[in-house]
Parts: sequence; structure tokens; C-alpha cells
Amino acid sequence: MTQVRISVVIPILNEAEELPALLVSLQALGRETEIHFVDGGSRDGSQALVRAAGHAVHTSAPDRARQMNAGAPAAGGDVLLFLHADARLSAEGLEAVRQAMRDPAVVAGRFDLVYETSAWPYPWVAWTGNLRSRLTRIFTGDQTIFVRRAAFEAVGGYPDIPLMEDVEISRRLKRLGRMACLKARVVGSTRKCRREGVWSTLALMWLLRTLHALGVSPARLHQLYYRRDATKRLPQSPPVPRPKSHRSGSA
Repeated sequence: MTQVRISVVIPILNEAEELPALLVSLQALGRETEIHFVDGGSRDGSQALVRAAGHAVHTSAPDRARQMNAGAPAAGGDVLLFLHADARLSAEGLEAVRQAMRDPAVVAGRFDLVYETSAWPYPWVAWTGNLRSRLTRIFTGDQTIFVRRAAFEAVGGYPDIPLMEDVEISRRLKRLGRMACLKARVVGSTRKCRREGVWSTLALMWLLRTLHALGVSPARLHQLYYRRDATKRLPQSPPVPRPKSHRSGSA
């Protein structure tokens, strides 16, 4: 049976504080795992940390969707896995992706999310989010989305919007085939909740989803989401082209 090749794409922007732990965790994925970082203009030495660890670094305009789209053409895998810098993935998780993608009906999937702490209410937050996505087949980026390259290119990559790009690509991918909800886990971060308050952050997330469903623009939602984080302001640079073919990128 042909081995499923997975490429990990990691968008970063001023992640020097998070990168040391991430880089250590990536070693467990095996040297054969292809990993691509895409930097959106960090000013804190993030690129130097990644290069010192021996990983490829690509650059793009800032914005998570644009960064992930910029990393995809450089990746050589049959499956693209988009990992957040504050998430931790295991080798067992990668194997679960390979098993899932051996089913040709599966076009994309996600992991069950858990957090780095078992303190209340984080287990409940993770459980409700996992249940919601299992029922709707709509995924969020912190659940670590993986997608078959052909399907990714068929939908034009991530939509060029500053927020809710994960929700929108899920909706488009659902039309192409089966969306897999793995029981394998990815460990997510509570840093936004710790920084801004858990209940206010949860309330904000539910508000954003409601406003998005009502048609509020992603630019306005972005302003609400990052209202306290100056490093994540809405980028003003022009969008990078969406990936249409498998080409090598610069490192």
C-alpha cells in the first residue's frame, strides 16, 4: 500500500516565546516528516530560531490564511496538515491521519482538541467544541485541520479573509467528500484565555460565530477578536495568490 505523505505547514508571527517548545515537540514526528514554517513578518527573532533548528522558513504577507496558502505550494506531501504554533502534535497523531486518508472518500479532517491543562473549564470547552464539529463537520484551526492536496487546490485554498478562514474552508470541503473527525488528540493552548480571561474569551468566540452566521464581515470580526493584541492587526498588504499547482517555494 502506498504511504501517505504528510506535509506540516506552520504559520508564525512573533512566536519566539512559543517556538522553543514547539521545535522540541516536532522532533517526535520523525526526521522524515516534512515541515514548513511560513513567517508573516516577525520582528522577535522567530525566523532565526526556526532556521537554527534546521527547518525551512517561507515568508508571506501577514495573516494566517495567506501564510498557509503561501506554504502549501512548497510542501511536497499528498496531505497538508496546518498546525498552529501553540499546538502540540504526536507521531501517533500523524499515523492516525495516514490511516484516515487511506479512505479515498475522505477529503479532510481534524483532531480531537484537548488543552495543556485539566483545570476547569478547559476539558468542558474542548469537549463541546469537539462535539460541535463532529455534528456539523465544520472545523476550527486549533483542532489542526488536514486536507488532501487535490481537495485543497480544488477549493482554491483558504479563503483570503482575516478570520473564520477555517470555518469557510470546512464548508467548501464538505461539498467534495467526507470530513474525518479523529479521536487522536492535538494539545492546544489556553494562552488567549489566560491573557484575557476564560469566560470573556469564550463569550467572544460565541459572539463571533453568531455574527459570522449573520453576515458580519470577517474584517470586523478580526478587529473584535484581536482588539487587545497589536501584533495581530489586520494586514494592509495585498493578498498572495492562492495555490493552484504543486511548485517548490524558496526557503
